Amino acid sequence: MRSVLQTWQLWAALSAVFAALTAIFAKVGVENVGSDFATFIRTCVILLVVAALLLATGQWQSPGSVSGRTYVFLILSGVATGASWLCYFRALKLGDAARVAPIDKLSVVLVAIFGVVLLGERLSAPNWLGVAMIGAGAILVAHQA
Repeated sequence: MRSVLQTWQLWAALSAVFAALTAIFAKVGVENVGSDFATFIRTCVILLVVAALLLATGQWQSPGSVSGRTYVFLILSGVATGASWLCYFRALKLGDAARVAPIDKLSVVLVAIFGVVLLGERLSAPNWLGVAMIGAGAILVAHQA
């Protein structure tokens, strides 16, 4: 039997917990500072934490061992991440965390669509129903009455 530490489900659940904490901490953090500067601080912290993790676990790789194609897609991912964070922090500066986060989580719906269209992944009817429910739920939570 695989260790629970080797399951994608555990790491996905932890990602959700930390993403939720990110919204709460960031909402408080952007109260008295510009959202872009707050994103810069957050990015510096992430850089330091990941660098320490790589060194501590011996996972550092020679940059020359990474293919050009991999670099292109990791750079594109970094640009998309940066744009997402800048938009997210700006939204948190302007709106309630309880409304901003669900709209941000519409990314789940977009990942499902992009995964099918761009990566050739397949989703079953119950999967699509879940995606639709996530989308509807996010909109309902974010809706201001």
